[in-house]
Amino acid sequence: MNRRIYLSSPHMGDKEFEFVKESFDTNWIAPVGPHEDLFEKEFCELTGSKYAVALSSGSTAIHLALILLNVQRDDEVICSTFTFSASAYPIVYQSATPIFVDSENATWNMDVQFLEEAILDRIKKGKTPKAVILVHLYGQSADIDPILKLCNEYDIPVIEDAAESVGAYYKGKHTGTLGKFGVFSFNGNKIITTSTGGMLVSDDEGLIQKARFLATQARDPAPHYQHSQIGYNYRLSNVLAGIGRGQLKVLEDRVKSRRANFEFYKEGLGRLPGIQFMPEAEFGRSNRWLTCLTVDPPKFGATREDVRLALESENIEARPVWKPLHLQPVFKDCPYYGTGFSEKIFDKGLCLPSGSNLSNEDLERVVDVIRKVRQ
Repeated sequence: MNRRIYLSSPHMGDKEFEFVKESFDTNWIAPVGPHEDLFEKEFCELTGSKYAVALSSGSTAIHLALILLNVQRDDEVICSTFTFSASAYPIVYQSATPIFVDSENATWNMDVQFLEEAILDRIKKGKTPKAVILVHLYGQSADIDPILKLCNEYDIPVIEDAAESVGAYYKGKHTGTLGKFGVFSFNGNKIITTSTGGMLVSDDEGLIQKARFLATQARDPAPHYQHSQIGYNYRLSNVLAGIGRGQLKVLEDRVKSRRANFEFYKEGLGRLPGIQFMPEAEFGRSNRWLTCLTVDPPKFGATREDVRLALESENIEARPVWKPLHLQPVFKDCPYYGTGFSEKIFDKGLCLPSGSNLSNEDLERVVDVIRKVRQ
């Protein structure tokens, strides 16, 4: 059996273990410490954010953002439908209702026209949305300027879910830095990882201070344990922050590697009938976290699933693109605005192995299998 090729496996540099060992040597193991402070500081320097708080996951960052925006029971929050379920789960944690909006062709991200339709319709029904969760899918920035303009017109704050887009830019600005809040993930399969972890950023210092307070069990300033609000155990550990600091140092190399993977696939597969790759808009730089393509069965001669199973038979991991959230059983009763563009991508879309630690031999194996399916 050939060696397993994974979709997106962790890729460590040479500094991570040094920082982790320092945490052990100094006994800074708890979810506070110098690496955590420096991780937040260095992340702000990298992205251009003013303030940041390191958290246990991207999901907790979304949850805290919604709490800070006072999202409560029976409120409504608009969310991209073409994304992983974790983008919308925190809405339900607050007993609010997700309102899903479809994607557009240029970026596969939220379509501003359907966003406007959703906002106007919800207002007409007596429910002005409390927030918009905008996802930057697979490392590709959404066209955020018209979305921000529209949301500002109706005084609706935007949470940028940049979980997949560390190292991606929109008109020269890092994704996650243009809305009220930015959310990042350092899960094990992301372009950089802390094993598990996330970051919440904002230019509002008071909101980030409040997020840090809530994420540390909302402990009041007192010599004893006193709590006047409900808090959460959401902080990242100093040990994992050490891993994050090491990963930040190699981020640009990881982006270059993943973009090179995309170019390899495009060169090897882009001329095949029925194969189209996720586009990259001219206004920004995608980090190409995952290389995604669509397979048109009549033109290619096989389905997306035929390709995926052929890869799996050769011990190569590939996955369908995200199933739109409005099609998920758990969200079946939630309102949706769109024409089914994301559904069409889901039917045909496939994510190829994209790790920054893949060799040319690995990439050639993937291309050869797909070419054989075509033949």
